[in-house]
Amino acid sequence: MSAAWQFYFATLIVYLGVDILAVWGLNVQFGIAGIGNFAFIVFQATGAYTMAVLTLGPPPVGSFQQYIGGASLPFPLALLAAGLVAGLLSVVIGLIGLRRVRADYQAMVFLVVSLIATSVVNNLTGLVNGPAGLSLIPKPFAGLGFGLVSYDWFYAGMTMGVCAIAYLFVRRLTRSPLGRAMRAARDNEHAAAAVGKNILGLRMTAFVFGGVLAGISGALLVAFIGAWAPGSWLYPETFVFFTAIVVGGAGNDLGVATGALLVPIVFLETTRYLPNFAAPGVVDALQWVMVGLLSLAFLWFRPRGLIPERRQRFKPDPATQRRPAPVLASGPAAGEKVGLDD
Repeated sequence: MSAAWQFYFATLIVYLGVDILAVWGLNVQFGIAGIGNFAFIVFQATGAYTMAVLTLGPPPVGSFQQYIGGASLPFPLALLAAGLVAGLLSVVIGLIGLRRVRADYQAMVFLVVSLIATSVVNNLTGLVNGPAGLSLIPKPFAGLGFGLVSYDWFYAGMTMGVCAIAYLFVRRLTRSPLGRAMRAARDNEHAAAAVGKNILGLRMTAFVFGGVLAGISGALLVAFIGAWAPGSWLYPETFVFFTAIVVGGAGNDLGVATGALLVPIVFLETTRYLPNFAAPGVVDALQWVMVGLLSLAFLWFRPRGLIPERRQRFKPDPATQRRPAPVLASGPAAGEKVGLDD
């Protein structure tokens, strides 16, 4: 295999790992807890900017890019910090969007948050360099003597290693009693509240957990491509993740990972090879049209996705079962006549 094809496939594996982390985070929010977070890409961007700022070092005077702070932390610490900052942002936005707002209005609130965040970053140039974004982000472990192709395969393996670790946490959460309580709040929040479940607490937990995974996915992506700008995190990017969840199967960890493989990687990469049969820009717009049609097709014909969420069935514990108590007769004894006294 030529070096160009190796570079291409290694890059696809990195993008696949990043997308899997992202859809797992969004699936915990949407598929498990029922939160329609249309600002999900904001938390991925937060992780990306955190990784960039914490590895670029302080901005030199007169540099072409300006940003707040700046440090030169090693990659593992910067990666953890990216997840932490995205999680803290999730707490702030969650307290705004999840408190005293009905579930059907939360999606609108998060969409507004996404638009506000994009506008703020674009106009405050000193925050993270405005619409130009940040570039020249150092590649982690690049000084170990890797070649161009060998480094890409190393980074692809490292990304999949992070996915394996994240899957342990995701699986632990979604299959735990806490995950079952989140599903109960998703299906019928009034019934869950009636049996003593803290609906806000459950949703905040899912929201913060998903935000942390989003931040880690953004950090891995920006450390690989070396640049990030506001044009890379508009709300249509969140729509791609939602489509992957719908196609794979909301609420199923392996299902949404399959959706991340099929939609952002296979489906979108296939549409990139369409011939330019019209004016420039038409083919790019057609990609979004096809993603929309794919989402509608699954919502109409297979709403539970390719790998549906398993229905939870629990067998009663034999140790807690008791033998039924004997029924005491309260009427007249057998053979006794019932009637009025003469």
